[in-house]
Amino acid sequence: MIAWIGVGLVALLALGGLIASPLALVIGFLLAGFGWVPRHFNPAQRAKQLLAIAIVLLGFGIQLDTALAVTGDALGLIVVSIVLTLVLALLVGKALKLELSTAHLIGSGTAICGGSAIAAVGPAIRARSEQMALALAVVFILNSLALLVFPLVGHYFELDQYTFGLWAAVAIHDTSSVVGAAQAYGDEALLVATTAKLARALWIVPLVILSALVSARYSDKQGQSAWVLPWFIFGFLGATCIATFLPSGEAVYAWLFLAGKRLLVFCLFLVGLSLTVKRIRAAGFKPLLLASILWIVVAIGSLAWLLK
Repeated sequence: MIAWIGVGLVALLALGGLIASPLALVIGFLLAGFGWVPRHFNPAQRAKQLLAIAIVLLGFGIQLDTALAVTGDALGLIVVSIVLTLVLALLVGKALKLELSTAHLIGSGTAICGGSAIAAVGPAIRARSEQMALALAVVFILNSLALLVFPLVGHYFELDQYTFGLWAAVAIHDTSSVVGAAQAYGDEALLVATTAKLARALWIVPLVILSALVSARYSDKQGQSAWVLPWFIFGFLGATCIATFLPSGEAVYAWLFLAGKRLLVFCLFLVGLSLTVKRIRAAGFKPLLLASILWIVVAIGSLAWLLK
């Protein structure tokens, strides 16, 4: 009962715009640490469901011409970061004597969009469930850390809103952490980061195809299950087109955009609620080391690219 009261209270604070995303994440982590998670409640699953809705709502705050401009500016950086991350993941994974599938999953999650990429690539390479769980765990841990670290680094280097948004979209894994860190930095950063991140997420399709082609164990059954593309990408694009071509509803779009931002804060609380010490320990050292190396290289490399 107390656990449900805590969740309800944070929900009211988040949806009322009274707490920011980093604080919501920390509150969730503390409640999980004390064991105050409601029984028979899966916060990670709920966060994924609500995040999809939040991202679609955020689309109402973006104009299509702006989205195309942001995507064009970031295209070179996105392609280079994806290719180098995947290659580096295989080389470092081999040096650490990790299983090839595990290294590929971690590299895919780092290169494109965290859990979504891991879930899509896993069936294509016939990864075992424990390999996928391990890759998801280490990416999840770094995602949570990025929410707190990236805004601090951005302010330290005095990055403008546009640059920070692009950097977050390229250097942070999951969409939830990208938009959470960007929201903590500013509204313009949020718009830029969301647009660039979803454009980057579309690279799941060629990555799955390539992963399937180079996998000797690929079968038709796995091929069918590998075609996983998050539906919220299309919802986000649809909302953006509505906001662009039907400008008469501007007042409604502004309200929907605000609702998406506040729902996002609650999603990040749920992310924190599912991050336990047990989950951190289960991730292991070598996979976490690989993920950390990839993350640091991508973060520093992409920031240097943007500041050149």
